[in-house]
Amino acid sequence: MKNGFAIFMIFLMIVGFGVILMKSSGNASGNAVIGGEGSGNTQEVTLSFKNYNYYPNTVTVNVNQPVRIYLDNSVGGCYRSFTIRDFGIAKYLSTPSDYIEFTPTKTGSFRFACSMGMGTGTLIVK
Repeated sequence: MKNGFAIFMIFLMIVGFGVILMKSSGNASGNAVIGGEGSGNTQEVTLSFKNYNYYPNTVTVNVNQPVRIYLDNSVGGCYRSFTIRDFGIAKYLSTPSDYIEFTPTKTGSFRFACSMGMGTGTLIVK
């Protein structure tokens, strides 16, 4: 009888943990559209860490307009080593005030990631 009760309690804990994870996950594939009218205005993006990934993990910016990307203080570990290989970007952003800045000169969808490829996202340049 004790074994049955223990198995039932373990089952309840697993189900409860699953419910908590589902409720806290929210929108894991958040999107952000960044950018203003005209050229020369810097498009600023601040990425966070949510559900074991960058958030938002899809960011849309304008072509031929400077982009500045920050990582807030929720981002840690290898996720602070930020890369966009298609633009030759690889930099460790040790604090929330550190950033990478570049001007995308081609349109398309480009992958961004941590240096280990564990956290990923998409930069869409229009």
